[in-house]
Amino acid sequence: MAANDTEDRRTRQKVFQSVLDEGPITASSLAKALELTPAAIRRHLDALESEGLLEVRELAGKQAGRGRPARHYVVTTAGHDSVSHSYDELAVNILRFMEDKHGRSAVEGFTEDLVSRLRERLGPELEKRGGTTVASRSRALAAALTREGYAASATPVAAGTPLEAMQLCQGHCPIQAVAAEYPEICEAELAMFSDYLGVDVRRLSSLAQGDHVCTTHIPTSELTRPLIHSNDRPQGGSR
Repeated sequence: MAANDTEDRRTRQKVFQSVLDEGPITASSLAKALELTPAAIRRHLDALESEGLLEVRELAGKQAGRGRPARHYVVTTAGHDSVSHSYDELAVNILRFMEDKHGRSAVEGFTEDLVSRLRERLGPELEKRGGTTVASRSRALAAALTREGYAASATPVAAGTPLEAMQLCQGHCPIQAVAAEYPEICEAELAMFSDYLGVDVRRLSSLAQGDHVCTTHIPTSELTRPLIHSNDRPQGGSR
């Protein structure tokens, strides 16, 4: 019995991790990806939902048949909290102390340093694997962010239309609690994305603001459009 319980917990953790990485995602897609029966995946999803770790979203434009909206699973705020670093509260308190003693400029300096260090860690791999198109660099950015704990993915949207773009989704944020109180961290991160990709980007949703995923819109008229490198762009801001 104990062995069965342990295996059950491991499988449930895999289900949770898959929703964290791939959500919003349907039960059928999860079952296929994890090679579980419909009954098994439903049992684990029901258990995770009852624990408050997952919730169901019915997404407009995605139907399960006969006009019914498809049920997609996403990780709840409590679910994200369960995988957040245990030092979130300490980090927030330290930043509050810095702000009280030295002003908001001290927090801004910390933010610049934090994002600069992330850029340094990502830089070599991005330059090696990023390629020369917005699409390929978006995917390389997602892969690099995933290795930093952001559970990121990059997919094309509205392909073949004038609104064609890449959508960068981050299913988890290691500093979510800190970013919720200090949104300039998200702003600096977004500026880094724009600089690397060579195009203006826009944040559509944010974990720090209570959404189930951070979504960044990366415009491109063609998926194979040549990249505008940052050193080719005019000084003083994004193009």
